[in-house]
Amino acid sequence: MKGIPSSSNQILNQDLVEDQSFELEDWLPITASRNANWYYSAFHNVTAIVGAGVLGLPYAMSELGWGPGVVGLILSWVITLYTFWQMIEMHEMFEGKRFDRYHELGQAAFGKKLGLYIVVPLQLLVETSACIVYMVTGGESLKKIHQLSVGDYECKKLKIQHFILIFASSQFVLSLLKNFNSISGVSLVAAVMSMSYSTIAWVASLTKGVADNVEYGYKRRNNTSVPLAFLGALGEMAFAYAGHNVVLEIQATIPSTPENPSKRPMWKGAIVAYIIVAFCYFPVALVGFWTFGNNVEENILKTLRGPKGLIIVANMFVVIHLMGSYQVYAMPVFDMIESVMIKKWHFSPTRVLRFTIRWTFVAATMGIAVALPHFSALLSFFGGFIFAPTTYFVSS
Repeated sequence: MKGIPSSSNQILNQDLVEDQSFELEDWLPITASRNANWYYSAFHNVTAIVGAGVLGLPYAMSELGWGPGVVGLILSWVITLYTFWQMIEMHEMFEGKRFDRYHELGQAAFGKKLGLYIVVPLQLLVETSACIVYMVTGGESLKKIHQLSVGDYECKKLKIQHFILIFASSQFVLSLLKNFNSISGVSLVAAVMSMSYSTIAWVASLTKGVADNVEYGYKRRNNTSVPLAFLGALGEMAFAYAGHNVVLEIQATIPSTPENPSKRPMWKGAIVAYIIVAFCYFPVALVGFWTFGNNVEENILKTLRGPKGLIIVANMFVVIHLMGSYQVYAMPVFDMIESVMIKKWHFSPTRVLRFTIRWTFVAATMGIAVALPHFSALLSFFGGFIFAPTTYFVSS
């Protein structure tokens, strides 16, 4: 610029970059709206934590047995609540700086480049795999509804892949919601649904009573498969307590001042969420295993044969809940990709860009779910491989 020294030019350019960054933060889905409060934190966290994993807890108990299973449930609840508190405290551990995203905290801990290399792949794997599992579980629940409604013969005409496609169609619509707070209504309904189908699962099991010839011992397997089944069950339990990967992103939607930092309403909401988690998890796991023993299936709603109307309603609740859970886990991925596309590749922040990114992601997770429609195997693999590090280890 003519007549302005080079040093002044540098300052001016830096200011322009900062202004552009500020405007981008106002556009990105995580930080676009900061008007949430403690109950937003509560139902967002319930939606993120309570998901497909709760239906597999009785099956995990059957692989672990009473002693290790109960200890695993309690320790997981305590440890993950503690690491949850750590994440909340670290959101604003430096004055004037908010770590609005998981990878930002990773960069502060491990360095600017190393933090990205360590955290971003894990976070992307966690959130993408959760969306894939929710696609599969949503499809399974829709298939169960159809099977109970029309009968086994008619249901054989449609495969699980068809129901996954039906579930995915809802995500193409919901992904149009622009930011975290705009999905708050969906998340609230999802949280209510999670409590509802969890209650149906354990109350129906309790009403049915202990099955004839029930066995609580380990299933008959060869010496190699028993340890693998045990480890797989631990992976399923780790998946059930996931949710830490979106803690900072949820807290980023809460306003913060020196007098009233965001950690106060966030922690209040987290406590409420974890009380609800205990109410959902412990009865389902313990009553489900007590009723069916090691004959329980990988999804307890499959084991419950009736009453038919109640099982249909429970599966409907599962589908509605997973619609919200998918969006809670997908929103940080949308934020990350949109940020890269605009900052690094200099795309304009338009609706066309946003919808293209989101529909591409939904289509990709749908395609993988159609190719891998296996519920229990996905839970144990993703739980052990990537949810455990980001929930139990990296957080601490």
